[in-house]
Amino acid sequence: MLTSTDFRGLLNRRFFNNFMPIPATSPLRVGTLAPPFELLNVATGQRVRLSDYTGNRKPGMETANRPVVLAFTRIFTEKQYCPFCYPHIKEMRDRYSEFADRGVEVLMITSTDDRQSKTVLKDLKLPMPLLSDPGCRVFRTYQVGQALGAPLPAQFILDRQGKIRFRHLFSFLESNANVDRLLEALDQINA
Repeated sequence: MLTSTDFRGLLNRRFFNNFMPIPATSPLRVGTLAPPFELLNVATGQRVRLSDYTGNRKPGMETANRPVVLAFTRIFTEKQYCPFCYPHIKEMRDRYSEFADRGVEVLMITSTDDRQSKTVLKDLKLPMPLLSDPGCRVFRTYQVGQALGAPLPAQFILDRQGKIRFRHLFSFLESNANVDRLLEALDQINA
């Protein structure tokens, strides 16, 4: 649950490593292959790879190649959410079926640790995979930027082959790409 007075756990190594502002300058352009990664799926406790969803999969994998939305989100602790990201996370959750109906998977990526991420998953009742990146390695690989203790939000849409077809980086004019914009971009890709 979102609170405004519980700051326990905020001042940790991740906070200090991400304190100095770095602008969102991702060099990853539309049409390029998204960098591979492997992260913990908080709900299952298993490590997943981006290639489990797109691109070249191992034979026998149950997950079919499909478009993916990488939703890098900004959560400070299990009690402190970014005021720009919290409404976006809730809207992504509430409209997840619109992505699923299009055959798209949403991978929400957070910098909270495993314990914090489990609380986030439970409190927000997220239907999509929540991937934990407490070392911010994937956030840095995608160069989404950082400020005041946490990486900045960003969204990337990948096609079935893992190529970037849409990207949105944080700005004060539009902190997150709204859900309608993401769905519109997906419809154009699938057309």
